[in-house]
Amino acid sequence: AALTVRFLTRRFIGEYGDMEFIYSHNLTVDGREILFHIWDVPNSQQAEDGSSEEKRIQWADSFVLVYSICDRASFNILPLKIQFIKAAKEGQSQEKVPIVIVGNKRDLHHQRVVSSEEGRLLALSLDCGFYEVSAAE
Repeated sequence: AALTVRFLTRRFIGEYGDMEFIYSHNLTVDGREILFHIWDVPNSQQAEDGSSEEKRIQWADSFVLVYSICDRASFNILPLKIQFIKAAKEGQSQEKVPIVIVGNKRDLHHQRVVSSEEGRLLALSLDCGFYEVSAAE
């Protein structure tokens, strides 16, 4: 949620509840107006029954999966989530689904438990993009 709000408002808010939201946002990219619809789902709600997750996957055109570099469990669930997304989306068409893995909390390097190299290697092995960021910075 912090990363989504930072993207939308350029402000950092550190504390969020456990709610999911859908945001709409216009942005000009390379001279073109792009309308983003962002379905922000907290990690705790992603473990729901498969039908809810399947609905979210069918709704989306691309995916940004965020983990905390300070939380190994948030990183370890990514391969399964990505396989689920690819099976659901790429099974229907020949097009590759755009997926980006984002390691958040880069500013908390002293609490890091997932290395940048691990993130890059995972993204490479799953044919995804990769970034490390700090919503706070």
